[in-house]
Amino acid sequence: MPAPFRPKSDRDQPRREGARGDAPRQTSPRRADGTLHHRPGDIDEAVLYGVHPVIEALRNPKRSHRRLLATENGVKRLQEEIGDLPLEPEIVRPSEIDRLLTPDSVHQGLYLVCDPLPSPDLDSLPDDAIVLALDQITDPHNVGAIMRSAAAFAVKAIVTTARHSPEATGVLAKSASGALELVPLVTVQNLARALNELNDRGFMTVGLDSEGTEDLGAVTLQQPLALVLGAEGKGLRQLTRETCSVVARLDMPGEIKSLNVSNAAVLALYIGASRLGLMKPK
Repeated sequence: MPAPFRPKSDRDQPRREGARGDAPRQTSPRRADGTLHHRPGDIDEAVLYGVHPVIEALRNPKRSHRRLLATENGVKRLQEEIGDLPLEPEIVRPSEIDRLLTPDSVHQGLYLVCDPLPSPDLDSLPDDAIVLALDQITDPHNVGAIMRSAAAFAVKAIVTTARHSPEATGVLAKSASGALELVPLVTVQNLARALNELNDRGFMTVGLDSEGTEDLGAVTLQQPLALVLGAEGKGLRQLTRETCSVVARLDMPGEIKSLNVSNAAVLALYIGASRLGLMKPK
């Protein structure tokens, strides 16, 4: 799958009419995730929309909320789920939220602007953790779906790079369906260096690749464990492969031998959790 176009930040663009101090424009620039900038030039914010992402963000004490736009029905839904809200909503018509998003965005009458969540350090991960590491997976739908699966399997963190990864906002948050508030994103500058740090801490780092030496189901796994996933089409980069303790494949009996990366993630998590004895009923 080709990587989606990702525009440069506003700071990298030539000065245009509509920047702060200029005459206002009729429309605002769109982010890579399809949302409009809440304020022209302001990139230090997370835009969340839809019932599950907004409810979980409002419940999250680690979030600092800036602005909540909601329809009358949206406010009723929030009050039913949360009760007292942490900030006063601005009651708007659905069309006012429509104008802030791309036409295919399903906002369900809720639009929240808040501060990004802090990125924890690698050394804060527990010694019995299962984590995921993403090697330049740029599609926000895939990363959001991976986050949702990670939350289901109690993954302690997702390690991703500052570049060549989608922002934790908009489409990613919607696809994650609330999991953005449950699974920390650890942002690193260099993935190979981060994997080496995990190796030094005693993590077993397992890269997933169709050219892996053995099936993941046959690998003797141990905690702490890091499962490393590469982008569709490109797979793991060479340096990433060389840094992993093991490179394994996912063998399947059918005619199709490859999976969408988010499907591969949930299958790998199931195999890992099962092999480590973490699937015992509560």
